[in-house]
Amino acid sequence: MLNHLLRHPEMNDSAVIVNEFGEIGLDHLLIAPVRGEIAVMANGCICCTVRSDLEEALRGLLAGRDSGEVPHFSRVLIETTGLADPAPIVQMLLNNPLVSHFARLDAVVTTVDAVHGAAQLDTHREAVKQVAIADRLLLTKTDLTNGADPASRAGADLVSKLRALNPAAPVLPVRDGAVDPADLFGAALFDPAMKTADARRWLKEEAYHDHAHHDRHAHGIEAFCLAFDQPVDWTKVSAWLAALRHSRGEALLRVKGILALQDEENPVVIHGVHHVFHPPVCLPGWPDDDHRSRIVFITQGLGRAELLEAAEAFGVTAPMR
Repeated sequence: MLNHLLRHPEMNDSAVIVNEFGEIGLDHLLIAPVRGEIAVMANGCICCTVRSDLEEALRGLLAGRDSGEVPHFSRVLIETTGLADPAPIVQMLLNNPLVSHFARLDAVVTTVDAVHGAAQLDTHREAVKQVAIADRLLLTKTDLTNGADPASRAGADLVSKLRALNPAAPVLPVRDGAVDPADLFGAALFDPAMKTADARRWLKEEAYHDHAHHDRHAHGIEAFCLAFDQPVDWTKVSAWLAALRHSRGEALLRVKGILALQDEENPVVIHGVHHVFHPPVCLPGWPDDDHRSRIVFITQGLGRAELLEAAEAFGVTAPMR
């Protein structure tokens, strides 16, 4: 899939960080080493391997770009192992000033094996967390015939499991590794002028209400949206979220929201994973006509009722539903 992506002309200004060159068959795309573990591909992309620390690799790429030592790039793709926990990577991109000053998190993309995915979700906690945190879910191996077709009963059961874990993330079937870059990127909300449609889906609480009848996932994963009909007091909301991070941070797999604040005309975006939250960002305008505060929670072992009880304890206005 990564090879297919890198063949698209619009991907030529990309840098790729992988675990090992050989693991994903990029060797035939590499044409010249630049320095150390960085090489230039035949299509102009930059590629480097992670042999020590991801932050160090990313900062090395950025420094090389700024010094002119490596060609210019405007996007970085980070390919992790199948057992990776995405949370520490997201946390680094959200709140590490040495990185977040130069780069913003756009999308967490998780590939799901259409043949074995259902069993993996039942037995591997890593797979469950990767799906729950994702902005995009790619259903791979759908070209195989042994029940991998999403239209089959097995495929429908797998998609149902994915929807229960992460109702708002689009599930995109992938055949023979081919995927359109336009389907993967643009999940961030920090520039609504560029991606208003994505912003609406990100905050479309109806996707979560549609799945409210589902039982909690076997691994304790729940996904829901709280919508507040009146502008909220930032001091109270901040204290509420800070208390949640302190006492139940491990249960907060991902929190994303847009807030209408008292005495503020423009909305404020919040985004966090576990104990780490990005500093609040004030948007230049609302992404749609709905000006309510909406916060999406994806949690593990932390239910809606407990969140509401904590909100009320801090004086946060009761939500609409």
